[in-house]
Amino acid sequence: MVPIPNFPSYAAFNAHLEERCTNRQTEKLRGHKDTIGERMKRDRSAFMAFPLTPYDACMKLATRVSSLSLVRHKTNDYSVPVAYGHREVLVKAYVDRLEIYCGSEHIAGHDRSYEKNDFVFDPLHYLALIEQKPNSLDQARPLQGWALPEVFTTLRRLLEARMGSKGKREYVQVLRLMETFSTSEVETAAKDALRLGAIGFDAVKHLLLCRIEQKPPRLNLDIYPYLPRAQVKTTSASAYLSLLEVA
Repeated sequence: MVPIPNFPSYAAFNAHLEERCTNRQTEKLRGHKDTIGERMKRDRSAFMAFPLTPYDACMKLATRVSSLSLVRHKTNDYSVPVAYGHREVLVKAYVDRLEIYCGSEHIAGHDRSYEKNDFVFDPLHYLALIEQKPNSLDQARPLQGWALPEVFTTLRRLLEARMGSKGKREYVQVLRLMETFSTSEVETAAKDALRLGAIGFDAVKHLLLCRIEQKPPRLNLDIYPYLPRAQVKTTSASAYLSLLEVA
């Protein structure tokens, strides 16, 4: 522990400590004939059995969600889905994270902050509310600094260009797919939709489900009246005369 270790996360720090302890098992301390590993085997034979229920090493706090869908622990606020506003919840504060439960349901998890008066948001927690007020999409504080793949910016631009204000709501609906599916899965479906020219929430969702279920997509473009359509006229026999003149 000297010098003071510096790691990006507690998981990385613990992995480092475990590796160092494992490497030391072949060493012999001064005044001992056996290695650390050999002495540890004798010690373990005298240990008591593990308890049937693992010890939950955390601080527990019963509290209430605020009107802003925030739960306070110490001096910091952590977000939960807006559907749980004003509900009674249980906060489990571990060294490195916070887990929040409503009844027996796990509703949110965050990396623990040791700052003062900090706000820790999960943007997904607020999308249901923003869907009802899509004009707040750019001003919503929980979404500030949310780094999304470039394809989402392109999808939003096309949706708003083709559908106006309705396109912004459909874009939020696409983002809400990440409440159920991973960001990479939704990103791939959005890329497929852009490639096929089927710009819309229904198309992205359909392509996403088809990819997961390994089924071929069946897009009916008749339900996308805002898509640009090609007008193909009936060819007349006289049109071929111009080809003869060129020849």
